[in-house]
Formats: sequence, structure tokens, C-alpha cells
Amino acid sequence: MKNKSDYSKIIAGTMTWGSWGKGFNTLQMTQMIQDCLALGITTFDHADIYGGYTNEAEFGNAFSQASVSRDEVQFITKCGIQFDAPARSNRVKHYNYSKEYITWSVERSLKNLQTDYVDVLLLHRPSPLMRPREIAAAISQLKKEGKIIDFGVSNFTPSQIALLETEIPVAGNQVEFSLTANGAMYDGSLDDCIIGKRMAMSWSPLGSFFRERTEKTQRIQKALGPMTKKYGASEDQLLLAWILQHPAEVFPVVGTATKSRLQDSLAAANVKMELEDWFILLEASAGNEVP
Repeated sequence: MKNKSDYSKIIAGTMTWGSWGKGFNTLQMTQMIQDCLALGITTFDHADIYGGYTNEAEFGNAFSQASVSRDEVQFITKCGIQFDAPARSNRVKHYNYSKEYITWSVERSLKNLQTDYVDVLLLHRPSPLMRPREIAAAISQLKKEGKIIDFGVSNFTPSQIALLETEIPVAGNQVEFSLTANGAMYDGSLDDCIIGKRMAMSWSPLGSFFRERTEKTQRIQKALGPMTKKYGASEDQLLLAWILQHPAEVFPVVGTATKSRLQDSLAAANVKMELEDWFILLEASAGNEVP
């Protein structure tokens, strides 16, 4: 099992690099990989479904041209979600965690990413039909073959993790966590990461702040105003700093595909937010003082 320190504190989320966002060609994606590494971001987050099951292959082609040693980077990927897309025909969106499917999906990801192993494999969403023993059989075999190093989950509740851990250890959980969507602090997800010494990862770490104009985001914007001057930091840096303050030692998965914004994200780790400012932002999000 790897140590948390083996991963970059800011993880590059690749979901929007392909057809679900920027639509980078191979050269642009190669440059994006090199930009990340130049900034010290060495961990890349994938999922087989990104780009309608096309992103991993596009990234793999780009990585093969980036002149980067595989041991300098860490790859996270996810499997389990099946939906209808040009690259894959399904009658209904569903989850598949059979031993055969997990094994097939990982081997496909390895081929597409042009690598012999992934550092972390995550089950993308929980399924009501999960069979822990069957999942454990697949993961144990993949680990034995050196195709995955660590095993984790994404969007799982503590009880669903406990279900899996009747058969196999779970090293991490990637959940939605931001100032605007902070339920993971209250539903036990982040507590469970601390208790189980799991790697806590946050997808959509900026939440809805830049996407929506609501009463909540306006309250947060007002609260952030004086803090941008106080800390000499931008709004997005303060939103990340708020996450990084949590004792679960969360790793934000930053989805931007712009080098300057990635650089700004890294600087968030240097913002030491005062305790009362942290709660001022929490209060702005909730719309009322803490109970």
C-alpha cells in the first residue's frame, strides 16, 4: 500500500480534458500533462466512463508522447458505471461489479492508459447488488498480478465501506466535498476516512460557487470579499483552503484544464485560514450560525 505522501496534494482531474470539456487533441493533452508535472502535480484522476469511454485512451496516447517515466506519476481510475454511449451499448444505466467485469474493465483501462498498473482503482458508485466476496476476489487477483496497487471507492457511505471491508480493506474514498456541498462532514464519510486511515479525496471541490448564482453563493461571495484581501488569495484559493483545513487531510481533485488555475490551486495549501474565518464561511454556506 502506498503512503498518502506518494500522491500530489492537488490531484489533476481529467474528466474535462476530452470530449466532455476542452476537447484537447493529443498535442494539447501532452502539454497539459507536462504543465501539471512542471507545477508538481503528479497524480491524475480518471474513470473509464469519462468522455463516453474515450478519455483514458486519449490520455494514454498523450502520456506516451510526454517523455515522462511512469514511476514519476500516479494514476487513479474508476470502474463500475455502465451507460449507453457510442463506444458502448447498454439498454439502461447500471452498475456492474462482477468479478469478470471488474477484471475486464481494469485490463481495458491499463491498455488505454498504456500502463502496466494503476496506483488506485476505485469503484465509481455503490450498487445495491454488490457482493463483497466477489469484489474481493477480483481485487485480490488484480493486486496479485500487480495490475493495481491500492483499492478504494467513490461516493460510498461508511456502511457500504464496512460491507466491503467484511472481505477486503478499502484504502480511500472519493466523495463530493466543497463549501457549497459539505454533507460529507455530517454523514460520517470524512469521519470514516479518519477512523479507517483512508485517503479522502474531494471531487468538485469548488462546488457550485462559480457555476450558479444563488442566495447561498451570494452569501459566500460576500463573506469571501474581505478574506481575499486579508489572505492575499483569490476566491478559488480560499474555497480550496477551506477544504484543506479539514482534519481528514482531503486531496482535492481539481477539474480545471488551465495551467494558471492549477497553479492557483497549489497556492491554496499555503493559506492558513483562521478558525473563525473557517466558520464564517460555513455559516455563509448554511445561511445560519452553527447549532
